[in-house]
Amino acid sequence: MKKISFLLTAVLLSACEKPIPFESAEALAENPERLKELRLQCRDNRAKLGEAQCNAVADAQRIRFMGKGTPYTPHPVKLFHSDTEDGR
Repeated sequence: MKKISFLLTAVLLSACEKPIPFESAEALAENPERLKELRLQCRDNRAKLGEAQCNAVADAQRIRFMGKGTPYTPHPVKLFHSDTEDGR
């Protein structure tokens, strides 16, 4: 009985699907050829490539198009600005 349960456990563990490693968005943004290849694969068969990889592809495309962004640096607002010192 112990051999059967051990064998069954081994079969079940080997049947578990291993997660597919995926490339990061930053790495894909630096490699446009690979990004283009993966974009086509995501378009044709998203389920085969995986949701995480296709999301990384979309993020890489956004990074390449929009850039990494600039930090928000507000400028001071002068509501009543005049060119003269006395305010006239």
